[in-house]
Amino acid sequence: MSPTAEFDVDFDDTVTVVTGASGALGSAVVDRFRAAGATVCAVDIVAPDDEDSLLEPDSGVQFYEADLTDEDDVARLVSSIVNDHGRIDHLCNIAGTWRGGEHIEDTDLEAFEMLMNINLKTAFLASKHALPHLQETAGAIVSVSARSSLEGGEGDGPYRITKAGIRLLTETLAEENRGTVRANCVMPSVIDTPMNREMMPDANHDSWVEPAEIADMFAFLCSDGAAVTSGAAVPVYGEA
Repeated sequence: MSPTAEFDVDFDDTVTVVTGASGALGSAVVDRFRAAGATVCAVDIVAPDDEDSLLEPDSGVQFYEADLTDEDDVARLVSSIVNDHGRIDHLCNIAGTWRGGEHIEDTDLEAFEMLMNINLKTAFLASKHALPHLQETAGAIVSVSARSSLEGGEGDGPYRITKAGIRLLTETLAEENRGTVRANCVMPSVIDTPMNREMMPDANHDSWVEPAEIADMFAFLCSDGAAVTSGAAVPVYGEA
């Protein structure tokens, strides 16, 4: 049973920003916060009408197209959201990607920089520019790390490094904003997405965690139920 059936949150009169909103997890978080009453600002470089988007064009949210690796674009994005809605209460940093690869000595700098930009720089810039507004609302940030960030591994080192960076960014945000903005992250293992099923067709898909289940954790970490929790890296492995 999904945790959604066991707890409820009320986000009426709040504004939630979801990055990576066109992906499997991002679109699930959009749906979860919208169902809880939040005004949801969905952010992605992939528009809802793109064939690669999992965000419904008529989802009832306001979509903002932005390149989150470009600081000027992020500053413009945040200004537009605040101008449109007057506040920001929650920032869900979901923009990211996974890549395997070679051992470090064989890893191209371009591949390393791509993962750093998409996985870590986006969360840094979104947090940096949203923070002044989150401080005004005593808001919350939730980002996506990964189970694999807890240790080194063979062949996907740059990915693990960026996701470890998310954990340290989270801890830093929590420490620097004690008593105002709470910052936490979640650590998935394998999420049950169409892309992962295509990449790993022979895996035990029943052990994977559905995006909606992780979206429930995002909602909880942004809710009053997690008012005393900040700086945490929460496992969302399921049975994976």
